Amino acid sequence: MKPTIIYCYDAYCGWCYGFSNVINLIAKEYANNFEFEVLSGGMIVPEKPVSIEVTAHYIQQAYKTVEEYTGVKFGEDYLWHINNPELSDWFPHSLKPAVALSIFKKYYPERQIEFITDLQYALHFEGRDLTDDAAYKHLLEKYSINEETFYTKLKSEEYKEKAEYEFALCKQLNVTGFPCVLIQLSESKFHLVARGYTSYDDLKARIDKVLEEL
Repeated sequence: MKPTIIYCYDAYCGWCYGFSNVINLIAKEYANNFEFEVLSGGMIVPEKPVSIEVTAHYIQQAYKTVEEYTGVKFGEDYLWHINNPELSDWFPHSLKPAVALSIFKKYYPERQIEFITDLQYALHFEGRDLTDDAAYKHLLEKYSINEETFYTKLKSEEYKEKAEYEFALCKQLNVTGFPCVLIQLSESKFHLVARGYTSYDDLKARIDKVLEEL
C-alpha cells in the first residue's frame, strides 16, 4: 500500500484554519509520495445545542494569536459573531461539516484538503454558519456537485454514521487536539509528525525523515 498522510482536523478549529496554507503546500509537494486522507475530529459535539456565547470570550483572544503565528486572517463577518455573541444565532456543532466532508470524499477523494480549506474559509472568513444547509451551496457550485443529491445525503443516516466513525477513529489514533498529522505506513504503523500548529519547514523535515526510513 502507498503510505498515507492522515490529517485530523475540525471545521471549527481556528488553529486548523491557520494551518490551511501549510497542509495545502504539503499536499502539493508530496502528491507523488503519499495518499492524503482527512478525518473530521468532532471537536464540538454537544448533546444539546450550545450558543457561541460560551466560547466567544476565549476566541476573542485566541484568534489574534492564530493570526500572529500563521499569517491567516479572520473575516469581519465571522468576527461579528465573536464580538457580539449575545446577538448571534450561532450554535456551533462539528457534525454537519463532517457529514459534508464524508459526502465530498465520494466525489473527489483526491481533493479533500482543497475542500476543507474552502469549508474553513467559508466559516472563519466569510462568516457562514456551518450548521445551516445553505452554507454549502456555493461549494456545490464550485465543485459541480448536484444540489438535490448532496442535500439528500446530508440528511441521511449513512453519511452521519461515516462522520461519527471518523470522530471515533481520531480518538482511536489518540488524537487529543487539532490540527494533527500522522503518516500511516501499514495497518498498525503510524508516525506522528504534527500535533498542534506546525510550520511548513518543521513538518517537511519530519516527513522527509520518515521518507528516508522508507
